[in-house]
Amino acid sequence: MALIVLRIVFILVAAGVGITVIQVDTFRSALQDQPFWAFVGVMVLALAVIGVDIFVKNKRYDTISGVYFGLLVGLSLTYILGLITQVWFPADNQGAVTAHRALQLVVGMVLCYSCISLVLQTKDDFRFIIPYVEFAKEVKGPKPYVLDTSIVIDGRIADVVETGFFDNVLIMPRFVLAELQGIADSSDKLKRSRGRRGLDILNRLRNNDQVDLKIHDRETPDMEGQPVDMKLVLLAKLLEGKIVTGDYNLNKVAKLHNVEVINLNEIANALKPVFLPGEHLSVRIVKKGEEESQGVGYLDDGTMIVVEGGREHINSQVRILVTSVLQTSAGRMIFGRYEANEGGQQGGGGQKTAANTSA
Repeated sequence: MALIVLRIVFILVAAGVGITVIQVDTFRSALQDQPFWAFVGVMVLALAVIGVDIFVKNKRYDTISGVYFGLLVGLSLTYILGLITQVWFPADNQGAVTAHRALQLVVGMVLCYSCISLVLQTKDDFRFIIPYVEFAKEVKGPKPYVLDTSIVIDGRIADVVETGFFDNVLIMPRFVLAELQGIADSSDKLKRSRGRRGLDILNRLRNNDQVDLKIHDRETPDMEGQPVDMKLVLLAKLLEGKIVTGDYNLNKVAKLHNVEVINLNEIANALKPVFLPGEHLSVRIVKKGEEESQGVGYLDDGTMIVVEGGREHINSQVRILVTSVLQTSAGRMIFGRYEANEGGQQGGGGQKTAANTSA
């Protein structure tokens, strides 16, 4: 809306400039008493500027700043050199004055190009020369977090954000939202349920005053025709942010492009309680294991526990001795040996057996 207002004001200003131009006698005589064409020319120029602004979408702030600064330095040097060389061209000689102006134009053209080229090629290091002028884009404050479809459907992101652990800006790309809406409209009942859950999570985040959630509409030209995962990587690189995901493949693709990733599965595994061999814990055996004497139980966070001598105590709360801990790509597994029921009955086996298979 702000850009629309700006463009309307610019057209009105251009119309005012055009009316002013046609009132100048010089233009009237040059246009043979048809000043209307001067007004048309100004309006066409204004519309052309707006057209270029609309169609050239991928504008880089550091490049524009480099051009402005290089042009300013080039014009300043041209003016200084013009003052120095003015003594070589007598002011009372019209030919000398014309030659001086031509020389200034040539010198100005060369200097402006050289200064702009120098700034653009050294803009990343230019801030060390002029501390208060910085052309390299740097993120001020926390980096934005770009959400993908899987993490929204998962739903844990809402719980994590509401704890205050993340205070960064959350970015929901429009193309991810469109994919989520497509899943919610699927004919498959399971997919439709997952999509609607993702939309509910987004509404939950948006209605939370403590969460800064923004919908990102803009797509750069290099995103056209790319799959959603690649668009996420390109957007995160453009915003200099991090991708929040639970998708293993997206995690790998992002790291190949040097984009930082926050994997909620890895965070969940890192926050699980750490049990060392020799410690005791209580667990409920819920099913048989693969080996003859094994039983399997789970902690509240879903960690699987394989218990030697636990097969005879299914549906019982037992006390076990941790013998080893195995970290896998799917999570953490704990191996232990049955010692006693919670009531205090000692285990009859007592023989330590190697647990080297997973249930």
